[in-house]
Amino acid sequence: MLFRRREEESRWERLRVHLWPRRNWKRSSRYVVYRVRRLSATPHAVALGFAAGVFSAITPFLGAHMLMSALIAWAIGGSIVAALLGTFVGNPLTYPFFWYITYVAGNLMLGSGSGEHKIDLSDGIFQASLDQLWPILKPMSLGAIPVGLAGAALSYVLVKPTVEAYQHRRRELGVRPRGEVLDAR
Repeated sequence: MLFRRREEESRWERLRVHLWPRRNWKRSSRYVVYRVRRLSATPHAVALGFAAGVFSAITPFLGAHMLMSALIAWAIGGSIVAALLGTFVGNPLTYPFFWYITYVAGNLMLGSGSGEHKIDLSDGIFQASLDQLWPILKPMSLGAIPVGLAGAALSYVLVKPTVEAYQHRRRELGVRPRGEVLDAR
């Protein structure tokens, strides 16, 4: 194969690259921004899809973010590809912040203040039953709704003009989107 590695990457290396980029965070985030701007859908659809991805990334349901974002984007008429790219807002650096904010917001919505009840996960989170996890998941799930909507609204406001400007500039330069056929007259 032409672009294959000489030595196959180990599972540990692939996992490390998923959690921490090879080059740096700036380059990886620029790549995601570049991919969102290059989508050929309307700016409104791209922004809606990206907002759906941001909303789902703020929820505490790890492992379901991509499926959730794709379903939300499909339901509201957004770009599914942009929704999948929007889930990258949730990463190991932002998850602790999202989880704390959603937990606090959920406790405020439930009226339990600062969440003074004792939560003991010393046996490990994967060995804990749902009865032990529910005091954490309930406020986080509830708090994810307003926090996720705020994050989605902010991302929509930021992404739509960016995509509009990029697509306008490409039209001015005469670069056609992929799949557009030249007029043969």
